[in-house]
Amino acid sequence: DVRQQADDVVRVPIHGRAESLNLATAAAVCLYASARAMRAGGGPTSLPSVHERLPVDPEDLPDGVLIADANGQVLVANQMAARLLGVAQSELIGAHLTAAMALDDRRGNEWCECVRPYDGFGLRTLLIEQEWHTVDGRALLVTARLCREEPGGAVQQVSIGLRDARARARLEREHSELVATVAHELRSPLTGVKGFTATLLSRWDRFTDSQRRLMLQTVDSDADRLTRLIGELLDVARIDSGRLQVRAQPADLEDLAKRVLDSVAAGTSRHVGLSAERPLPTVWVDVDRLTQVITNLVENALRHGGGSAQVLLRGKDDGVQLIVDDDGPGVPSELRARVFTRFWTSGGKGGTGLGLYIVAGVVTAHGGQVSIDDAPGGGARLVVWLPRNEPDVLAGLDPLPVAGAPS
Repeated sequence: DVRQQADDVVRVPIHGRAESLNLATAAAVCLYASARAMRAGGGPTSLPSVHERLPVDPEDLPDGVLIADANGQVLVANQMAARLLGVAQSELIGAHLTAAMALDDRRGNEWCECVRPYDGFGLRTLLIEQEWHTVDGRALLVTARLCREEPGGAVQQVSIGLRDARARARLEREHSELVATVAHELRSPLTGVKGFTATLLSRWDRFTDSQRRLMLQTVDSDADRLTRLIGELLDVARIDSGRLQVRAQPADLEDLAKRVLDSVAAGTSRHVGLSAERPLPTVWVDVDRLTQVITNLVENALRHGGGSAQVLLRGKDDGVQLIVDDDGPGVPSELRARVFTRFWTSGGKGGTGLGLYIVAGVVTAHGGQVSIDDAPGGGARLVVWLPRNEPDVLAGLDPLPVAGAPS
């Protein structure tokens, strides 16, 4: 019966997907409109208990909502639906559903003619989310719930959920950019690996030992580049999903920074200055993650900052401040909010555009902060602040061995 159907609709699960939210919106408003219409018109079935259990106002819902009765007359239309459809709310209420839902699929096929909500298979209760377009070309995501008194019975009400498709299009565009970026970054090292290995296999005897060693070193370097890129993509996925894990331990940041700078110097033949304002407090960090942060900051400074960089460590606000200055043109103030977003690049210097996004994610996971400013001598200054994060249970006890400190 209708009351049992109402109970079934109330238990519709929400999983965070757009179609689930639109379905729940349409189902909730279907119950609201049914109860309100039956109370006002005195229909054969009354659902006061459902109305009391689900007191939802269509104007409070984030999506556009239309409710039409068995004859196709629109009973309920909230302001969001009117805005999305480009029609005054007063013109929607009382109109026929065919006129209210003036949407097509870009080939001239109208929504009502295609989905035929009042006809078709008698057990159909849901119209899955699809993209339709208004007269002026705007894309909307549309889903609907068909309310029947019994399976196979006539449709008594149609509850429609509307949503602007721009957010979905933006998400799909970001996914396309991710695929394009990954394909581009993977192609170069894979080409090197394939080319050198194929050459060595086919002409091994024609090369000297020094030539073979050079080729194998190039293959090894390209493999490391691939490994790092894959690691960055996995870190991005963990940051996006909130699953980035931090295994904190006491660390000497000065020694950690020295190791990173020595490694960078060996790979780029560029010296990066390091200075520290002692004493530096011991901070609890994930050593591997913080190594990644320092590496990304220094490599970013060398790539975009004119080829030189300076690193400063100093204690501040019961934590440690890590400052990386470069000699480049700097970052305009209007673009600084975008520096720590995915795929942001500047100056045509290459890179995946993920390094500073990962820096921000790792620092945030440690409870710290990251910002960008102007360096005193020109260029950009990236500032990372990390709290001490010492566990409360260790307060007042003898200090533990510090990771990265000389033994």
